[in-house]
Amino acid sequence: MLNDLSLPASLAIGTGSVTLRNATEQDLGTLMRLLADDPVSATRGDIGDAHDKPLYLAALLAIVADPANAHLVAVDASGAVVGTMQLTRIPGMARRGSTRLLVEAVRVRSDKRSSGIGGAMMRWVMDVAARELGSSLVQLTSDAARRDAHRFYERLGFTGSHVGFKFRVD
Repeated sequence: MLNDLSLPASLAIGTGSVTLRNATEQDLGTLMRLLADDPVSATRGDIGDAHDKPLYLAALLAIVADPANAHLVAVDASGAVVGTMQLTRIPGMARRGSTRLLVEAVRVRSDKRSSGIGGAMMRWVMDVAARELGSSLVQLTSDAARRDAHRFYERLGFTGSHVGFKFRVD
């Protein structure tokens, strides 16, 4: 499953390359900061508060333990985490039994945005991960407020074909 992906992987970007690898517990603080470094996520409670560390750690450990999931990080030449995303393989009955690859929580460090990191990460998902996992569809959702992100995904070939719905469980 996702732990069988060809990782680490070197991804070319305009200024050199980044390495895509599985996230580890040592990345937790940086992952929390990446989530908090996003205005939409911050409104949902992702503020990177140290009191929330046990919640994030439990989530990361659950993702890592689940063979249908992977949490990946992109690191620069110095070893600093500059991007992240979660992948989930979803077998399905629709589309004649197609398997989907869901991409969630794509983040690039704010000072590294527009450097090609996000595009390289997503092209790897589409060109490598989806094929290795036998997925016929890569899908993601994006908050309606993220207009820049929508243009980014459309440039990569994604189509805004569906309307997503969410129900918050309190």
